[in-house]
Amino acid sequence: MNENVDLRVPVLIVGGSLVGLSASLFLGRLGIEHLLVEKHPATSTHPRGRGNNVRTMEVFRTAGAEQRIREAASVLAENHGILQAGSLTGDDQEWLFKEIDPGGGLARFSPSGWCLCSQNDLEPVLLAQAREQGGDIRFSTEMMTFDPDGSGVDAALKNRETGEHISVRADYLIAADGPRSPIREQLRIGQSGPGDLFHNVSITFRSRKLADVVGDRRFIVCYLTNPAADGALLPVDNEKEWVFHAPWQPERGETLEDFTDERCAEHIRRATGAPDIDVEITGKAPWHAAERVAERYGRDRVFLAGDSAHEMSPTGAFGSNTGIQDAHNLAWKLAAVLRGEAGPGLLNTYEAERLPVARATSERASSRSAEHSHPGFAPAPGVGGGKKGGLLPVALGYRYVRGAVVGVDAEQPVVPQGLRLNGDPGSRAPHLWVRQAGERKSTLDLYERSFVLLSDGADVAWRRAAARVADRLSVRLDAFGIGAGSDLEPENGADWAQAHGTSAKGAVLVRPDAFVAWRSEGSVTDPETTLYDVLSSLLSRG
Repeated sequence: MNENVDLRVPVLIVGGSLVGLSASLFLGRLGIEHLLVEKHPATSTHPRGRGNNVRTMEVFRTAGAEQRIREAASVLAENHGILQAGSLTGDDQEWLFKEIDPGGGLARFSPSGWCLCSQNDLEPVLLAQAREQGGDIRFSTEMMTFDPDGSGVDAALKNRETGEHISVRADYLIAADGPRSPIREQLRIGQSGPGDLFHNVSITFRSRKLADVVGDRRFIVCYLTNPAADGALLPVDNEKEWVFHAPWQPERGETLEDFTDERCAEHIRRATGAPDIDVEITGKAPWHAAERVAERYGRDRVFLAGDSAHEMSPTGAFGSNTGIQDAHNLAWKLAAVLRGEAGPGLLNTYEAERLPVARATSERASSRSAEHSHPGFAPAPGVGGGKKGGLLPVALGYRYVRGAVVGVDAEQPVVPQGLRLNGDPGSRAPHLWVRQAGERKSTLDLYERSFVLLSDGADVAWRRAAARVADRLSVRLDAFGIGAGSDLEPENGADWAQAHGTSAKGAVLVRPDAFVAWRSEGSVTDPETTLYDVLSSLLSRG
């Protein structure tokens, strides 16, 4: 350990894109001091990575950022479906789906919903929110070296504008440094999976006439399948700003220099079937679709999150969402350990929980690309294999079958066939609208800064036990009675116990990330001892 350092922080985050900024926001909300460094001079300027699923919007809701994000995304609020077409002017057109949430059924499961917000619009919101929560975020700053040991990590940083070097000592390091992660490479953590799937050049362009061709078709993306000019068209503002993903084949010797403005414009006109539209190319960026998952999620006080831990096919926008949820899972565990509420063993559950989710989700993403015949994607034999179910079981219904959970059937699938949110340990806790001191909120709004115990309002035994256990373990444990006339009053007489898979004599323990940690389906002889043993085990203190 280097004693002579310029700065000491509990957590150092390397990478200031969606996942790193999310980690900063979540840690700041929990009162954890941290430093984030990003080698680029500012947030992303390219409209990409824009599909934010319902679970991601739930965690942003809890972190106080949802409304700002929806305001930033308002221009695309009416864009919903995915269209597949030979061109925009021919008869060969099919909606793969026209509505993300047909009939509004998602409201039964969540207070939030999907949100189409491009990375270049989302990152500034996260940056502002994270800084308001106390995040020390430095752009144009690159980590040159790092050296983990048994008690922390030494890192050397360089300001790329001034050339200034500073040394940092952190208790923990979060590697959110992208798919080519130098940190993962130095840790010698391997990857598994098929590898590269296909390559695209993402072309931003302006065209006013294209809006007339598109008409009232408010798609998220249109897959254009003309064999002579295939690709994917994405609206940025539905009026004049657009993105086109054109197939790129570097394995055949094709270079980025081959994508001249003239070639790109002609490709877009041919793909859309509109030879007379104006096309002004404003930018080009290569991107690579891949399916890879790290064999481990960290080593020696260093944790991988986001693309450094997993790469996924873009269909379904699972990659960025999984990364943001990585950060959310890790943040509360780091906070618990740094505050002395949990033992270091709690951090081992990060890999135990998130690695299986990444594997299952990446497989589902590739299957969905095959189902949708994503331009440029040539699935390996056996990939696809027919419909594998909708988005919701993957986005919202995934489960932790091992980790910081008690009472889970480890043989059940990580991603179920259907959506089952009924209070099973390891699943995201159910959503109910309740009144608390006259204020309407979702039960999901209760979960962020502490474990929460729910029990029937008519039975005080669990709440008394929770108060004694919190005192014995020196942890924050909030306990609420739920029911008519209680701390939390469910709307419309909803049966909270039935919704949570328990009885009026039972209790449900929910983690700070809104996942059910443990459930008693009935009364127990000694609630205090039971709850003490469960919470000690979860916090790796037993």
